[in-house]
Amino acid sequence: MTYHVEQCIGNRLRCLSRFVDRNFRASLKEFDITESQLSILFVLTKLGKVDQGKIGESLFLERSTVSRNIKLLEKRGLLTKSSDYRPEIALTQEGFDLIKSIMPIWESLMKTFMAKLGDEGVESIKSLEEKLY
Repeated sequence: MTYHVEQCIGNRLRCLSRFVDRNFRASLKEFDITESQLSILFVLTKLGKVDQGKIGESLFLERSTVSRNIKLLEKRGLLTKSSDYRPEIALTQEGFDLIKSIMPIWESLMKTFMAKLGDEGVESIKSLEEKLY
């Protein structure tokens, strides 16, 4: 065997992702929202009304993941979805209000992770992304 199991890039990246997700989930528990759902809301604040497919492209999420989360967010009244063949998604006022409520906690989490990683760690993540995309 050329590589050892401990060297598996996919597993190591998933472990890091689960660690970060666990921290976000715990901090955002009172809002009953997942990291994927929050990412969708963030994309909508940046892009405005957008074709549903663009959300998946922006976040590297599978279509089924985007569809499932959009249904849940729409059910909560946080976004609207057109009935077009290629549905357009937009935040509602309730969605904007939720983001405003979450933002201080999210900023605090980001500050903590940025402090732990330092500039070098953040640059290393960017470098990994560039090399793997």
